[in-house]
Amino acid sequence: MDSLLAAAPAAGYGAGAGRLLPRMAYRLAVEPGEPWRSDCPQGHPLPGWFGTARCQGRPYGPGPRRTAVLTAVVCALLAGAAGAVPEAAVWALLAPCAVLLALVDRAVHRLPDVLTLPLGAAAVALLGAAALLPGAAGSWRGALLGGLLLGAGYLTLFLVHPEGMGFGDVKLALPLGVALGWYGWGVLLAGAFLGFLYGALYGLALVLRGRAGRRTALPFGPFMAAGAFTALFLGGLGA
Repeated sequence: MDSLLAAAPAAGYGAGAGRLLPRMAYRLAVEPGEPWRSDCPQGHPLPGWFGTARCQGRPYGPGPRRTAVLTAVVCALLAGAAGAVPEAAVWALLAPCAVLLALVDRAVHRLPDVLTLPLGAAAVALLGAAALLPGAAGSWRGALLGGLLLGAGYLTLFLVHPEGMGFGDVKLALPLGVALGWYGWGVLLAGAFLGFLYGALYGLALVLRGRAGRRTALPFGPFMAAGAFTALFLGGLGA
């Protein structure tokens, strides 16, 4: 019952938030050094940042139904696994931003600072507030240590092999590590491992289908987010 009470409103919130992501994903999906998009592909000015990506009946950018369904499912699963505890609301609030980052990275292989840095600050602040409420099933200190550890790990990989990893991945590792560290070291390690596993399996599938080579660059942000979502789901069930 607690799972349903947490999952139902999280799914509704996720669906609503997901429908607002396409326009922002389109505007942010630019190469480094270029200004954010202000016009649709037909050259018409975009009315704000949030909403569907459609102009004069022509869609552009991510589809709103897909983003709504994806975000609703992620929010519902994370909140439902956690149950009626304070951090369930935190996962639902943070998940749409992680989905947005994955959409942008998939489009242009970039994780903008305007998303990664606020996400990290929000994860620290929201989990700090959740730790003060009764029923919290995690540790804020563990969350902070998790962010530092995962960020340091990704920074080391970036310094050792910068061609194989972008610095945006290092910045994304900080908020993901904070979230994963909330449930402890096991969940943190699982989330990190699953991110690399998902990326490796996807890359292998592309190679086997002849759609990529050994040196083909792949966006890693979506796999980092997917690994973190999986581990948080399992961590919520375990807690």
